[in-house]
Amino acid sequence: MDAQGRGRGENVDPADQWVLNPHTGEYELRLSPSAPQSPIPAPRGPRKAGAGNPRARSASPDQASERPGRETPGRDVPPQRRRRGAQEEEPPAGRRGRRPAKKPKKAKKVLLWTSGTVAFLVLATGVGGYLYLEHLNDNITSVSDDGAGTGGFQKDKAINILLIGTDKRTGSGNEGYGDKGSAGHADTTILLHVSKDRSNATALSIPRDLIVDIPDCPTEQEDGSQKVIPGETGVRFNTSLGQGGRTPSCTMRTVTELTGIKPDNFMVADFNAVKTLTSAVGGVEVCLGKDINDPDSHLNLPKGTHRIEGEEALAFVRTRHSVGLGGDLSRIELQQQFLSSLMRELKSNDTLTSPSKMIKLAEAGTEALTVDSTLNSINKLKDLGLELGKLNVKNLTFTTIPVIDNPAERVKATVVLDESKAPQVFDLIRNDVSFTEVKQKEKKEKAAVAARLKGEKAPASEVRVRVLNGGAPAGSAQSTLSWLQVEQGVDKSENAGNAPAELAKTTLEYAPDQADQARRLADIMGLSASALKPGESVTNSQGVPAMTLTLGKDFKGAGVSLTPPDKAPDDIKKSTADKVVCAE
Repeated sequence: MDAQGRGRGENVDPADQWVLNPHTGEYELRLSPSAPQSPIPAPRGPRKAGAGNPRARSASPDQASERPGRETPGRDVPPQRRRRGAQEEEPPAGRRGRRPAKKPKKAKKVLLWTSGTVAFLVLATGVGGYLYLEHLNDNITSVSDDGAGTGGFQKDKAINILLIGTDKRTGSGNEGYGDKGSAGHADTTILLHVSKDRSNATALSIPRDLIVDIPDCPTEQEDGSQKVIPGETGVRFNTSLGQGGRTPSCTMRTVTELTGIKPDNFMVADFNAVKTLTSAVGGVEVCLGKDINDPDSHLNLPKGTHRIEGEEALAFVRTRHSVGLGGDLSRIELQQQFLSSLMRELKSNDTLTSPSKMIKLAEAGTEALTVDSTLNSINKLKDLGLELGKLNVKNLTFTTIPVIDNPAERVKATVVLDESKAPQVFDLIRNDVSFTEVKQKEKKEKAAVAARLKGEKAPASEVRVRVLNGGAPAGSAQSTLSWLQVEQGVDKSENAGNAPAELAKTTLEYAPDQADQARRLADIMGLSASALKPGESVTNSQGVPAMTLTLGKDFKGAGVSLTPPDKAPDDIKKSTADKVVCAE
């Protein structure tokens, strides 16, 4: 980020003025007394992006700093201030004192800067920092999620972020990419699931040529009115964005329809995002298992490892004819390698300890991304960044929705779900199951829950349970009751109607002395250990203590097991972000 120097008209990068104070172990903005002070870019006027024009831009940061009326005479730099609450040390009598140098803090502390937390950095400059935050806020373009999301991520829950790469031509220098005059498509789409405890994450790629059903999409128009864009059946997934006036909220609805997972937020990146983000970190390393010369994407690289950025990085993620089988699925693997490398670069000490890179990332990220309206401030993005920053790249798994060639086509151009594998992958994510080995602490916690299923089981005839409908389809409580009594011999059961509130998952609450009954009913119903909730019994219509079975939204019918998978299938192709994979 360049900013015009005050008084002399020089171009000075304020990020370069951040230095490590060896006494405090923290970075501070320190300018030379002989040099004029560099200004923080002033905030621009508010920007509004309509649903049909998400990339509308006003003046650039450079232009903002050059506006008349922004100049301020240079001034001497005030003495360095002590941190609030710090005690000033007195030198021993009779000699000049020197404060002992402290070792710089380790990267653990600096991790707080990642993905938007540069806000903390600029806040140290007081008013200038405030103005810079306002400038970043002004960079952010947001559009409504039209009620398609959950209302935004929460710190105490698992997070699902929909990442969309569009092929719409936006920004200078991109005239040769994408389809001329097109409103763009959902060209690259990844559903990023971050576990509730932040120990692991899964990045699920959705092929653009996957045949799906797009639901009706209520969409906010530029004038604030609402319009329902009709859905379609049996069409390519990539038409869920841009086509027919569809906005990212429609892609959100399509993902929910396809996977049963409702995203919390979305982020849309254009061609510029790849170029500017890679340049901001000084490039990312990629590996090729063979020479590639693709005239369509303009990628020309020999076999081996390369550091790429800007136009070359964009060419890398767009190439497909020269890798694998030459289709979109091969390109997805290339993009996953690229994102793994970018993640490693973002988490590296070279990036995290560089104020210059962090400020460039803040500029690039806020300029190149369009977000939903619940992520429309740098503080909200900072909060999300803090959550994502807790991840270890070795537990970030990249995988793709299992698909097969479309059997309805003679010339194979599209794909359909692999019904033998895809539902299990969706279940893993819905149930917050890691695709990598979990931490030892997690294993102990899971073992404690699993112990609820171990022990003696009471005869079915002794099981007393009240069945409630807590979000299952209408009539589920009665059909389950009939099945339990007629086919399973649980004759001491009764229909208790609707539950006071809906539940996402089916639960069985029981008192300690009913544990043997709970284990029997769990065995009959196919309930997982996590569905068993030790608590209290209730009195049934006969005045006898009974357990409470509440059928949640996950209920699939009497006799259908509700035990989710506990690990990813061995035959699902996947990779983790900590490993380098060479594209062939």
